[in-house]
Amino acid sequence: MLKSDSPLNKKINDYLDHLFSGVGASQQLFDLKEELATNLKEKTQDIKARGLDDDQAFREAVISMGDLGGLVDDMRRLGQDTARQTVYTSMSARISTAGIVIGVLLILFGLFTSAMLYFMRGSGVEVAGAGIFVVAGGALVTYSVLTRESRNKYAMNKVRAALYAISVGLLLFSLFTGLVTRYATGEMFIAIASVMIFFLAGTGLFLALALTGTDRRK
Repeated sequence: MLKSDSPLNKKINDYLDHLFSGVGASQQLFDLKEELATNLKEKTQDIKARGLDDDQAFREAVISMGDLGGLVDDMRRLGQDTARQTVYTSMSARISTAGIVIGVLLILFGLFTSAMLYFMRGSGVEVAGAGIFVVAGGALVTYSVLTRESRNKYAMNKVRAALYAISVGLLLFSLFTGLVTRYATGEMFIAIASVMIFFLAGTGLFLALALTGTDRRK
């Protein structure tokens, strides 16, 4: 859920922990609580903008969420259904494993192809061009690792993991475009300009995600 680095985050986390106190821990419950926590925080901040204090804004935000009893019952039934949880976890783990394997193979394919073209006396553009496989592989590995549940952490929300993958992809793509542009034009300033555009975008997205991260510890 939200990192307890502010009174509001702690209040939201405590409220959701109390609401789901009788529900067994699971990846599905973590995902639901994370979504509810984000919605509650946004609603509370919107209500505070109307001039209410923190406590009043939080109470109104909770009321605006409506009756969550149905969600609590659904999560409780799911927590009791161990077979369904096992299938969900197993399927997620298989998908994550496949993504990591394919991503690593793409990275290795890109590196070996670049090396092969280099020793075949290929042009600089051809050698650097094979790096696109490294870009794709790096983004895929990032997404697959973040959406993999571990012994100590729950899997990251898929949308957030995809944004992390995009940020890593942009950073790798900036280096890729820089190399290709350098060999294609022979001008270093053009290569730097190409790197700068994608590198700044990737860095900005990565920092925004890192600074607004949630606590995934079990």
